[in-house]
Amino acid sequence: MNNRKLAKIFHEIALYLEMQNQKIDFRPQAYEKAAINLETLSEDVEFIYKKEGLKGLIKIPSIGKNIAEKIEEYLKTGKVKTYQKLKKEMPVNIEELSGVEGIGPKKIKTLYKKLKIKNLKDLEKAIKTEKIRNLPNFGLKTEQNILESIQFLKRNTGRFLLGEILPKIYEIINKLKKLKEVKMISEAGSIRRRKETAGDIDILLASPNPKKVINYFVSLSEVSKIWAQGPTKASIHSKEGFDIDLRVLPEKQFGSALQYFTGSKEHNIVLRKLAINKNLKLNEYGLFRGKKLIAGKTEKEIYQALKMDYPEPELRENTGEIEAAIKGKLPKIINHKDIKGDIHCHSNWNGGENSIEEMATEAIKIGYQYIGIADHTKFLKIENGLDEKQLEKRDKEIDKINKKFQKSGLKFRILKGCEANIMPDGSIDIKNNALAKLDFVIAGVHSQLKMPKEKMTQRIIKAMENPNIDIIAHPTGRLLMRRNEYEFDFNEILKTAKRTNTVLEINSSPERLDLKDVYIKKAKEAGIKMIINTDSHHKKHLCFMEYGVAQARRGWAEKKDIINCYPAEKMLKMLK
Repeated sequence: MNNRKLAKIFHEIALYLEMQNQKIDFRPQAYEKAAINLETLSEDVEFIYKKEGLKGLIKIPSIGKNIAEKIEEYLKTGKVKTYQKLKKEMPVNIEELSGVEGIGPKKIKTLYKKLKIKNLKDLEKAIKTEKIRNLPNFGLKTEQNILESIQFLKRNTGRFLLGEILPKIYEIINKLKKLKEVKMISEAGSIRRRKETAGDIDILLASPNPKKVINYFVSLSEVSKIWAQGPTKASIHSKEGFDIDLRVLPEKQFGSALQYFTGSKEHNIVLRKLAINKNLKLNEYGLFRGKKLIAGKTEKEIYQALKMDYPEPELRENTGEIEAAIKGKLPKIINHKDIKGDIHCHSNWNGGENSIEEMATEAIKIGYQYIGIADHTKFLKIENGLDEKQLEKRDKEIDKINKKFQKSGLKFRILKGCEANIMPDGSIDIKNNALAKLDFVIAGVHSQLKMPKEKMTQRIIKAMENPNIDIIAHPTGRLLMRRNEYEFDFNEILKTAKRTNTVLEINSSPERLDLKDVYIKKAKEAGIKMIINTDSHHKKHLCFMEYGVAQARRGWAEKKDIINCYPAEKMLKMLK
């Protein structure tokens, strides 16, 4: 918990410093980097501090003496004076306001100075009274975009990103698994189907001693409030802000309950009708013929009794999986173990935290055969994008590391790439002769996201027609719970991808998961190749691959559809 709270404090300090154009101890970026590292740190800083003191904190990447002292201050007092001072000087809910698409620190400062706007409620009120449009650097269009973003945020209130919530659920499940009384256990609901966001969480387990399990569950350190506690069910509110329902069942009912509570609702309705047509009754307690229980211990035996193949949880959305399961034509969807490498990774040459060798070493630990370094190019100044000469220098470093690996007998390869910027007219911000020297080129839209549909479509098509552009990054530009995808004609993009042999990325970053499942299925049906990448800016982000694979599974993708399921040489031949 300390790591998360401190990460939030340092992130907000960075925003306050940007807003006030101040430099206290370090640049705002130093606090932002510290926040990112604390979020990815597996060990609690309090434990590190108790063991090694200030020296231990300084050993954490991106934590220097000044920031380490602020961590120490927080652990001793529960406060950080710098943070308190900045909040007093500018009393705004910076986390709430910065979550609105199109509002950065400088705009927040203007809103407060000119209109005394402190929070989302104040902002919405000012928009409705048409006060925002007259401010410097705002205007009517900006006002409309801000209102749209506020409405988008409201629709997603109470939901959490899969990448935020799933690791916390794993922690709770792993604690429950240690009880000898727990015979079977699983998450259920939308999180088991690996939906992009989740609200309330369901956990099911089988045990002959429900009381002991329930008592243990409500006493966990993750629990902030107990909503209800009964003989076989408990509901709690977690310290992370989400609710969890735990249901304890007899083993003979575990499979039927898991199937029922996994859903989706639409899948279950069709499945129950199928059972009725076979003179059977299906509910959370089992599959029955009359009063006789014929299946219930596992999900697989329920589907088998209904004369159909087992659909993986990610497929259960009533989008054709039941018909395919009856006919024995379900796809053999991709597994995490099928992935051979990750080629959208950033290094400390631009916006990344780790060196090229550190990123490669982490990929080797995972078991990959290769990694692709795709640093941002020059247009993206906020990420210290590289120009042609810098790319050349970076590639020389990659050559040195690859030679070092070869000498040690390591069969691992670092691929040279970049994440170039698709400019508003569809051109690329790096010269073609520089792009041609790379192993692969990813290109993405990072600016002017509000273009009209036809212009945005043509912008992306022109980039895809460039013979050096192999992959389109995060193709729809969405940020989950923050902004919708930009307007474009996806069918035209698919046609162009087919014509130009351009690969579409499934971006695993928890805030993107872009492409969405519906588009993945469309791409698969159109015969378009895809690639699952993490867009890592830190070596710990390589674990995001789990979420991209889940997204691909939801889109019915198979190994043959995903090019990084193949060794490096074969994968590279599948590019332009």
